[in-house]
Formats: sequence, structure tokens, C-alpha cells
Amino acid sequence: MRGDLAKREPGMLARWYEQDLYGIIRAAKKGKKSFILHDGPPYANGSIHIGHSVNKILKDIIIKSKGMAGFDSPYVPGWDCHGLPIELKVEQLYGKPGEKLTPAEFRQKCREYAAEQVEGQKKDFIRLGGSG
Repeated sequence: MRGDLAKREPGMLARWYEQDLYGIIRAAKKGKKSFILHDGPPYANGSIHIGHSVNKILKDIIIKSKGMAGFDSPYVPGWDCHGLPIELKVEQLYGKPGEKLTPAEFRQKCREYAAEQVEGQKKDFIRLGGSG
């Protein structure tokens, strides 16, 4: 591509982070009328896919357009960190509760797995250049 955007983009994202651009925007909108769009929840059970990307980008457009219209529009992310998808992933790794792990240990592994996936998804979403 002529502008080398694919090569320049990581530097732009790093600069925005170093300058705390999101924090500056948040401070400038403090006290304005609020617009809240809770973003979520993807299941915290694996890497992001194109559906997650489209969802995040569309919500980011809405949040940013409301901010440009003068609203205090914070980015409020959320994840679904319970339920069958996470339990199935943990079962694949450790077996059913009561076999190799006690039910309490299984639940703890589910919490740990969900937390790992949330952190991975956060990094992937930041790479998309969204708010927050």
C-alpha cells in the first residue's frame, strides 16, 4: 500500500497509548451529558473472530460519534465469563469436574481460563484501534 499503513499503524497505536489520548478525550468530556453503550459481551472462550471485530468497530463508531457530538461517552467493555462455552473449553483441557479435578478446582480453572481469554481479547481489540 502506498502509505505503508500496515507498517505505520502499530506506531500510531503506541503513540496514542503513550500520549494517553483516550484519557485526554475522557477529561475533556467530563461533566457533559452522558451516553453509555455497554460493549459486550463476547464469551471469554477463545481468540476474537471477524464477528467480534465487526461488533467492536461498529460500537466504537457509535461511541466516537457521540463523543464528537459533545457527549461524555466512555468505552465500557464487558465479557461473558460464565457458562457452557468456558466450561467446555476447560473440560477439553482438564476433563469433567470430579474426574481429575474437584468441582471447586474445576470452577477455579474456569475463572483462570476466562481471565486469560479476556486479557488476550483485550490485546486483540486494542490492535483494532478502538476506544479505551
